[in-house]
Amino acid sequence: MPQLDLVIRGGRIITASSDMHADIGIARGRIMQIGGEMHAGQELDASGKLLFPGGVDAHVHLTSPAGHATIRRAENFASGSAAAAAGGVTTVGNMTWPALGESLVAAMEREGAIVRTDSVVDVFFHPILREVTGAVLDEIPRLLAVGCNSIKYFMMFPEFERQVHDYLAATRSAGAHGLITLIHCEDEPLIRDATNQLINAGKAAVRYYADAHPVISEVVATQRAIAFAEATGAPVYIVHLASERALAACAAAQARGLPVYVEVRPIYLHLTRERFNEPDGAKYVGNPPLRSRSDVEALWSGIQNGTVHTVCTDHAPYYLAEKLDPALTVATARPGVENLQTMIPMLFSEGVRTGRISLSRFVEVIATNAAKLFGLYPRKGTIAVGSDADIVIFDPLKTQMITNEMLFANVDYTPFAGCEVTGWPVATVRRGEVIFRDNQVIGQAGSGIPLSRGATQLL
Repeated sequence: MPQLDLVIRGGRIITASSDMHADIGIARGRIMQIGGEMHAGQELDASGKLLFPGGVDAHVHLTSPAGHATIRRAENFASGSAAAAAGGVTTVGNMTWPALGESLVAAMEREGAIVRTDSVVDVFFHPILREVTGAVLDEIPRLLAVGCNSIKYFMMFPEFERQVHDYLAATRSAGAHGLITLIHCEDEPLIRDATNQLINAGKAAVRYYADAHPVISEVVATQRAIAFAEATGAPVYIVHLASERALAACAAAQARGLPVYVEVRPIYLHLTRERFNEPDGAKYVGNPPLRSRSDVEALWSGIQNGTVHTVCTDHAPYYLAEKLDPALTVATARPGVENLQTMIPMLFSEGVRTGRISLSRFVEVIATNAAKLFGLYPRKGTIAVGSDADIVIFDPLKTQMITNEMLFANVDYTPFAGCEVTGWPVATVRRGEVIFRDNQVIGQAGSGIPLSRGATQLL
């Protein structure tokens, strides 16, 4: 019998491929035993609870863009990782912005140093291509050797149109060297045109934001990302897809065997564009914007049928006063919301409890698929002997009202305040250490680590 540090007793273990009642034995941060006789100095009673692998939220912004004085979000690794722990997320993928002239590797090393002092959860990095220089293209083939298997870029930035052939080359190189390319799919010329048309028509107020980022801008950019995958054979990951039409394009690409993966964000599953008509509607602004009820239903269907592979937050909050600044317009509204702490319970409450998705599918989209795509599986994303002991003890019957006051994030509001959900994390274990329990984050800042990843595992 192995010497154990912690035993979790009496829970129902749910993974992407299994459902069982068994005790879990943990030692040195790893799962050492599932089922059978076991003893340890510390025990957790999970009777009547579900045990999930810790969430892998592959899309967060816990740092502001380096060198961008106009984009200074409220969040940081200390507060953001605490929110993650409270929400059952044990691993996050941070969007890492190199400063001008800084290499991709140097940017990740800079943020890794902050993780080692501030983070409660484990972190991996997606270096962002602000522009594609010769030095960047030379660096991409070397990223996997330093434990990074992803790059990201934004089609909605003017730099993309100016250097589209270079971004295509970067995508091809990433695919050839075991990396996956994350792409923000909105078409900058169409957004600029729609925004100018609105302003000229006297419709500059933020309530028209959805019209400034029309569905066609997302569809065209998504089709272009699919074309990049088809032309290069490289896997692409469409971040925060929001519309039925863009999802249909991805489904058609997947049916042709193309390596096109889709992420959906909570605000697109729970809110619609009518929110922009509220007096404080600017607090719901994100990119892409909220869409229609038919888009919401299409995304839920996509989760159910496997067209959507992950649910991640794009957690990038501002303070409420910054979002509601009356000087803001459709051209200057601040995109980004808080949702790290509520993603998993809301998806369970609105997905599993309603019968929209199964427990196994729930685990796939909150943990397993992201762990595979981003080179962390089976270390992360499952409950198995040898895996990291990242486990959420989840009460499927606990009803909780979401309030602004309950937030651990460094922000003063959540777009989901007032929502009542059933199903809530009661404890979070990260690498064998209890980091959240009894509504308190008890993990130490700096106990999270930067993660080294392997090649993308295609789904």
